[in-house]
Amino acid sequence: MTDANEAGSKVHYICQTYVKTTNGPNAEFGLKVDKQFEYTTSQEAESRAEREFKSDGCVGADAYMLVEDENSGEVGEPTFIVRFGSVPESEGY
Repeated sequence: MTDANEAGSKVHYICQTYVKTTNGPNAEFGLKVDKQFEYTTSQEAESRAEREFKSDGCVGADAYMLVEDENSGEVGEPTFIVRFGSVPESEGY
C-alpha cells in the first residue's frame, strides 16, 4: 500500500503469480493464483512479476495497481502495469 493522497485514496501495487491446474473430467487447462506480493512502487511490482515468471512452475504473472477509497474501503478495478505468460483475461478479472 502506498500513496495516500488528499482525496482519501490509497494505491496498492501488486504482483500476482499463476500456476497451471487441470479441471474437470477432461483435464482442461486452468489457472490458479499462486502468490501475491504488495509493493510501494509500480517498478517494484513489475520487477517482481518478471522474476517470478522466470521461476519454475510459474506460468504467468501480473503487476497491477488498485486504488482504494480509504473512507469507504471500496477498491477499484485493477490497472495492469505488465502481464507475463498465461494470465486470466482482464475482462473476467
